[in-house]
Amino acid sequence: MKMAWHKKNGYVYLFLGVALLAIFFTIFSGPGNGTKEISFSEVVALAERQDVQEIVVRGDDLTISTRLSGEVFSSRKEQGASLVEILQRNGINPLPKIIIQGSSALSGLFRIVLNFLPLIFFGAVLLFMMRQAQGQTGQTFNFGRSKAKVLLNNHPTVSFADVAGVDEAKDELTEVVDFLKEPNKFLELGARIPRGVLLVGPPGTGKTLLAKAVAGEAKVPFFTISGSEFVEMFVGVGASRVRDLFDQAKKHAPCIVFVDEIDAVGRHRGAGLGGGHDEREQTLNQILVEMDGFDTKANVIVIAATNRPDILDPALLRPGRFDRRVTLDAPDTLGRVGILKVHLKGKPMDDSIDLQYIAKQTPGFSGADLANLVNEAALLAARRDKNQVTIDEFMESIDRVIAGPARKSRVITQRERKVTAFHESGHAVVGYFVPHADPVAKITIISRGAMGGYTRFLPKEDRNMISINQFHAQLAVAMGGRVAEEMVFGADEITTGASNDLENATKLARNMVTRYGMSKKLGPATFGNREELVFLGKEVSEKQNYGHTVAEKIDSEVNKLLEDAYKTAKEILKSQKSILENVANYLLEHETVEGDDLTKLLKGELASSTG
Repeated sequence: MKMAWHKKNGYVYLFLGVALLAIFFTIFSGPGNGTKEISFSEVVALAERQDVQEIVVRGDDLTISTRLSGEVFSSRKEQGASLVEILQRNGINPLPKIIIQGSSALSGLFRIVLNFLPLIFFGAVLLFMMRQAQGQTGQTFNFGRSKAKVLLNNHPTVSFADVAGVDEAKDELTEVVDFLKEPNKFLELGARIPRGVLLVGPPGTGKTLLAKAVAGEAKVPFFTISGSEFVEMFVGVGASRVRDLFDQAKKHAPCIVFVDEIDAVGRHRGAGLGGGHDEREQTLNQILVEMDGFDTKANVIVIAATNRPDILDPALLRPGRFDRRVTLDAPDTLGRVGILKVHLKGKPMDDSIDLQYIAKQTPGFSGADLANLVNEAALLAARRDKNQVTIDEFMESIDRVIAGPARKSRVITQRERKVTAFHESGHAVVGYFVPHADPVAKITIISRGAMGGYTRFLPKEDRNMISINQFHAQLAVAMGGRVAEEMVFGADEITTGASNDLENATKLARNMVTRYGMSKKLGPATFGNREELVFLGKEVSEKQNYGHTVAEKIDSEVNKLLEDAYKTAKEILKSQKSILENVANYLLEHETVEGDDLTKLLKGELASSTG
């Protein structure tokens, strides 16, 4: 490490050395070593007055010793002329004593260095800047070289055993591993392994980890690069980097090339601001050429990852390039249990922890969310000076991942606490008594993030479809908070606490009418063309493909859904007002309730001390 540091700063030392030499020469190498310098005409005048004792000649440099005062002066004579001849031409007779000495070789060297000092200075500065650029980009001016990180002998140690919750994806990639290990087994039968595998899934579902696991299982070199690293401000750099990357990959075959976030460079051509000839599109064109130009016997497999396959160029997805798509979804309950086991391996954990229970408490969590959950739980246990991670840390960590850390320092008035308690109790009571709603799991009035409190519902089982009855239940639950405030504090005292509930309810109701065909008046039809801007890769507008009459019907149906939900919530809370008050009072005392106590409260079997 020390030798590398000296090598990197060698040019700094060179520059300092040159500067010190120049200073030394300037101070010590001049004629007379610091004596007063006079012009040659003054030397002639001294000689005419017979005030010169002797003159020492070193090349063109003169050292003059005076006779009367004993002072010593320095001067320079004309180049190419003898001192004796010059004095004789000026009528000096008799001549003073003249001593001729050889010029100092060291002085001459310093004089040469001094003459070339500006050139040496600027050269050293330029070389230093070039070396700095080399340290940042890999090699000076080699912008066209690939920036891919290469793992050769130290291939990833990740294996399929370290990846959980994506069993189908692992099965798809197993044959990729088999091909890299035994290519002849497939080639002899005339089979061709997919040249490109596209991993598709939401962020955090394990796309990068799965690619590393493939390389670790096959024990082959692994090239990894991000799609954004191909494109620079210089035209042609991205295409050059693509060529260099694939050239390196072919030399190390069999190997894997992993391109993360390929949508950064692989978007639809013609969608950018630069037409069909901008740098990004040239880079994409080169990727298309390289992938389609692979020799069938070249054991190089490209694995790419994206969470936006809809914006990729169709030419990139056709057979012969990325001709296999592996989808990674958020894990189900069993998948979450497997992921928790992977991340808890080697960590001290309380034996009483039920991973199945934790998995059921985390619906919708991705693999990255679960990894963060385990880490947060371990951090909390360390802060609490515990030797093991317990269920308490996991429950607190779930709240931290969902809503953020508790804001204990936030000053909340007693009225705000009371409004929050009844608001959250309204959600919970409606959710408990309305049919088809998810079970209530937890209520808290502890402030987290931007929320003053929240009520958490957990589905009984993983599901991929939602029925119209479940949507109606969700709308009623969303209205429960506002209805509870109005019933307890009056219509003139409702607060802004329900703003997010109303926003979500309105959006859900409109989707039921315009996207899911759940309106009896409008029938099973969808309305509005959702337009996506390919360049941005996201939905930016909705084009109205219907007239004013249909628009009025849509607004009417949306309002009816919201009004019905409001009426349902109001009827439930009126009939269960005693339970609403009991739950709210319990929250004011304990701030949080969950588990059996919550169930007893909602059944009316547990009363608060003020109830």
